[in-house]
Amino acid sequence: MAKLSAGVLVHRRISGTIEVLLVHPGGPFWRAQDVGAWSIPKGEYGEGEDPETAARREFFEETGWVLAGDLVPLGAVRQGSGKTVTAFAIEGDFDVSTLQSNMFELEWPPRSGRMEAFPEVDRAAWFRLAEASEKIVAGQRPLLERLP
Repeated sequence: MAKLSAGVLVHRRISGTIEVLLVHPGGPFWRAQDVGAWSIPKGEYGEGEDPETAARREFFEETGWVLAGDLVPLGAVRQGSGKTVTAFAIEGDFDVSTLQSNMFELEWPPRSGRMEAFPEVDRAAWFRLAEASEKIVAGQRPLLERLP
């Protein structure tokens, strides 16, 4: 069964220009990747769990920020990995320098027997739509076009 994920595409308007908030995955495998590596803040949820509730929870876990207000459904997209991402949008503004992500442990280097902690998200940034389209994981690109 394909994995289910839910997330939030936060956007803001600066002098009439739309910017979106994207996050970069943490950990050693993503350290040197940039174009096509960024994502909306999102995470997996279980069968039967409400996607909006999961999206709010995952947003907080990956950023440390609480969303206030109603979320607008953007529908679902299927990523190349087969994961289905159900997304929501909200207008908001966050200071990316205050990012606080959950941590995960990974054996690093591989087969070393040493466990190292890494943030789920190592940075967040605001991008104009054209640049966001280059930075975001290809399977999530349609979400940018669905912004209200």
